[in-house]
Amino acid sequence: MPLSLLPADRQPVIIAARRSALGRARGKFASLEVEDLAAPVMQAAFTDARLAPDQLDEVILGNAAGPGGNIARLAALHAGLPAAIPAVTVDRQCGSGLEAVWQACQRIASGSATCVLAGGVESQSRAPLRTLPASGTLPALSYARARFAPVAIGDPDMGEAAENVAETYGISRARQDTFAERSQARAATAQTAGAFQDEIVAIAGQSQDECIRAGMTATRLARLRPAFRKGGTVTVGNACPLNDGACMVIVTSAARAKSLGHTNVLAYLDAAAAGVDPNLLGTGPVASTQKLLARNPDITLDALTHLEFNEAFASQTLASLDALGIPEILPNPQGGAIALGHPFGASGAILVTRLYSQLIRTPAPQNALAMAMIGIGGGQGITAAFSSLTL
Repeated sequence: MPLSLLPADRQPVIIAARRSALGRARGKFASLEVEDLAAPVMQAAFTDARLAPDQLDEVILGNAAGPGGNIARLAALHAGLPAAIPAVTVDRQCGSGLEAVWQACQRIASGSATCVLAGGVESQSRAPLRTLPASGTLPALSYARARFAPVAIGDPDMGEAAENVAETYGISRARQDTFAERSQARAATAQTAGAFQDEIVAIAGQSQDECIRAGMTATRLARLRPAFRKGGTVTVGNACPLNDGACMVIVTSAARAKSLGHTNVLAYLDAAAAGVDPNLLGTGPVASTQKLLARNPDITLDALTHLEFNEAFASQTLASLDALGIPEILPNPQGGAIALGHPFGASGAILVTRLYSQLIRTPAPQNALAMAMIGIGGGQGITAAFSSLTL
């Protein structure tokens, strides 16, 4: 069944999608500020889209762990965009990059914009340590992250929440390690084949993802100790690393894309966000996907041909796929965040860029159905649906 699309002048489509290589925290990009990561990727996206920067209506960027302020505006000016183009930074934690793309698509669908640059950027290397000032008898207190939920409800760190999910949903250590092995193997194979070459913008001479581990096996992974809970199942090997990176997409209407000479585009269909128990935060994509499907009877998981699921942890990825009835071999055919990395504010946009590469850079059949799914700190999830479209 053909998927429902809006009129061409309101149908959001992605015509360019680029990212940086993903560096390990305190690794190859350790000395770069977020704007230094974002600006070159923005410029490459303009070129691919066949647009001049002054043809943009707005910039929307996700960021979760940065220094605060309006990073989107800072990065846009650093990239040489005219001062007249507004910019806004959004924070839905790990979902920030996908939230930014979603908001850009809504701008096009509403007619309030004709061309938007959206994406995300994160530098764990440069993320500041937050400090509460001393007050009365209370000493100054430093902390690594903001609270995501009231303590009375439960606000576990990510790794502890991944352990909760593994225990609640019966995801074994062996299954997590096997999943992580597959992610690393797929990413290594894709990297060797040059699958990432056209989406990566070289920054400071770096054009290779830093965290891929070719030759990683479940046997080797099984030797790692639990990282977050004594006797647990989650390790540094079946969880994502901390990363630096940026990702940008250009969203416009199908009519505008055609006028610019683009023939194959990634069409936005719909997106949904939903909340779950913060103690089981990694299962957020289950609720968001169910919400998306409930209001779109022409979108079904049986028709899904491409899925990019953010692998913050193997346990939460597997639990979510099981709950949705999706085979665990379907998502991330070229590796996921366990191998590539998870730069929080950019990761959702990276999922979209990976779909763009698989469906548009390597043309897929018309109306191939694709989804991006990501779990979020505090117990949320976002799912966005796209399809390949020939104009």
